[in-house]
Amino acid sequence: MKHKIFVPFDDSSCAQRALRHAADMARQRGNCTIHVAHAQDEPWIYGEIAVYGQKESFEKPQRERSEAVLASAEAILKDSGIPHEKERLVGPVASTLVERAQALGCDSIVMGTRGLTALGDVLMGSTATKVVHLSATPVTLVK
Repeated sequence: MKHKIFVPFDDSSCAQRALRHAADMARQRGNCTIHVAHAQDEPWIYGEIAVYGQKESFEKPQRERSEAVLASAEAILKDSGIPHEKERLVGPVASTLVERAQALGCDSIVMGTRGLTALGDVLMGSTATKVVHLSATPVTLVK
């Protein structure tokens, strides 16, 4: 049976290193697949803002951003020879990532310690911290 590696990816330098690390792990182990996911929170629509904009108008830039991020991941993996898939996820980021990795039956999660957000914990990004706490799947963090 193939070993499935789940890689949350936001195109930060840490995420890029994590994806390269996952590719190295897959080559060393053999018989692996990589599943790359870009997750974003639902667009926030507050009272009066909803009057001026449709939900679709908020979703389009979000979808375009995900497509660009996943294209970057594809560029990193294209010459690896490792079977891989990529997808866009929407929802509370950490729990959505953990739930998707579990639903796919992934054997491990490999992710960067820090993402693109300006806020985070002192030693490790808040998304990485939440994923570690929520996941029953082994998580490898890459600096």
